[in-house]
Amino acid sequence: MDAANPRIRDDAVRVIFLGPPGAGKGTQAARLATRLGVPRIATGDMLRTATLKNTPLGQKAAPIMEKGNLVSDDLLVALIRERIAEGDCDRGFVLDGFPRTLPQAQGLKDMGGDPRSWLVFDFDVPRDELLRRLSGRRWCPSCQATYHVCYEPPKSEGVCDLCGARLVQRDDDRESVVAQRLHEYDERTLPLVEYYRTRSRLLAIDGNRPMDVVFADLLQAVEVRA
Repeated sequence: MDAANPRIRDDAVRVIFLGPPGAGKGTQAARLATRLGVPRIATGDMLRTATLKNTPLGQKAAPIMEKGNLVSDDLLVALIRERIAEGDCDRGFVLDGFPRTLPQAQGLKDMGGDPRSWLVFDFDVPRDELLRRLSGRRWCPSCQATYHVCYEPPKSEGVCDLCGARLVQRDDDRESVVAQRLHEYDERTLPLVEYYRTRSRLLAIDGNRPMDVVFADLLQAVEVRA
């Protein structure tokens, strides 16, 4: 495909994961992509990689991210356009974290492919559970291991099982910040549910269940699509 104007094949596997932070969509997107044998495309990972490699898009994104601001729709669309033009996306891909706004969804549509063949999962988890999941996360700054004070605690409180370093709570996992992230999701991303409801195959997913149960629902939906 031409990186300047990639054309998504109509027979490619194309899956979008929608849902608020903490809904578990990232974990499930990775599992599904592995099962389908296609790339999982996560904009957060891509932005970090682009800035580390100092690519032209990374150079534009780095100062924005350093200030804690949101990267523009145009820049994210350009990043996705560049990524899906790579050869490993010929058979399809799973999008995790994109689109998050209506302009991003329009940018994706303009890349080609029949929107009716897209499969869109909309994850739903009660707000109090999202707050519990996000604010309870802990991270090891030394080896990058992650834990949760309720669901996956370390063997010794506050200490990494792997390297013994003290665990920390990331700034964006603090309860006040989490509440703001969820509010931003409501304002920016929820309208995408209605956008895809009339354009693609949109399926509501109850994310407040065991991971394997949720994954079984995703696999069934993919098989029905095929």
